[in-house]
Parts: sequence; structure tokens; C-alpha cells
Amino acid sequence: MKLSRIITVVAALLTSVACNGSEKQENEMEKGKALIVFFSHAGDNYAVGNIKEGNTKIVADYIKEQTGADVFEIVAEKSYDMPYSELIKVAQAEKKSGELPAFKGSISNIGEYDVIFIGGPIWWGTYPQVMFSFFKKHDLNGKTLIPFTTHEGSGLASTVEDVKKQYPRAKVTGAFAIYGHEVRTEKAKVVKWLKGLGY
Repeated sequence: MKLSRIITVVAALLTSVACNGSEKQENEMEKGKALIVFFSHAGDNYAVGNIKEGNTKIVADYIKEQTGADVFEIVAEKSYDMPYSELIKVAQAEKKSGELPAFKGSISNIGEYDVIFIGGPIWWGTYPQVMFSFFKKHDLNGKTLIPFTTHEGSGLASTVEDVKKQYPRAKVTGAFAIYGHEVRTEKAKVVKWLKGLGY
């Protein structure tokens, strides 16, 4: 009698562990393989002055640290190394003309990723135009896209809507914005956001 009870208890425990392990694996699979795609501007920036490392890159590094995601930095072929007062004029001209500046490198295995974090500063109400060059080159439909921005008052601006327009068959969710002047001291805000997404 005792032996049969022990066997029953052990069997129940093994079943419970197996089920819990299966559930955990399913949750991990739902998140899928992640990639961080971002553009960041070092040099002369509004509110933070001349910086060696761009605000958005710092946030991208936090995301990589928390999630283990791969990273692709969008680096424009043209230089944006200029005083901020000039940069905003260049950015405005690019947006008005619909310019799609070239960028360096490429991603040959984009199909391997299920979740893509898309980050950049806000230039004239949306992402910098060079990011739209990336969007034009890569089809991200069918993926989970998570926009994030650094800003000094614009929040997400129209980035969420613009990503949805670019990729109408993608799931755009979990967007996040943080002040550029906060990124060096408020890592906890980024971590809290990511934990809310399940990372």
C-alpha cells in the first residue's frame, strides 16, 4: 500500500515538472529570436551637449544586456557630425524631400528574427530618414516590432504609426520613449519596460 502511494506521488510530481517545463518553453518560444535595430547620433545633441555615445545607443545596449538580443546599428553613409543647429536643418530638408540616405552594412538573415526592437531619436516628428532607408530594404511584415525612441519632449511622436504604415502585417506593440538626458541615469526605466514585455 505504501509502495503504491509512493509510486503515485512520484508520478504526479514528474507530470507536474514536465508540464511546468513545457509551459516555460512555450513562453520562451513565443518571444522568439530578437534583434535590436537602431540609429543613434553622437556629437552635438540637444540638452546633453557634445556626447561620445549617442542616447539611443545607450538604450540599445541596455536592451541587449537585458534580453540577449542581437544588434544592428544603422550607420549613415553621410556624416551628421555638425553643430545641432545645422543638424536640425539637414534633418528637416531630408524629411521634406523624402530623401532616403544610404547606410552601411546589411542584414542577410533578417528572416531568422521574430521580434525586432526599432530605436532612434526623434527628428522632426519621427525617426531619422536613414531609418526609412532601412525599412525600405527589409520586409518586417509578420514579425513583432517594438519601437523605442529617445527625445527631449516629443515622446514617440509618429513613430508607431509610421512603423505600422511601413509594415501593415506586422504586430507593432510595447512602444517606449525616454528622455535623452535621462538615459545615462535612468537605466531602471528601460529595465522596467522590458520586464513588462516579459524579458
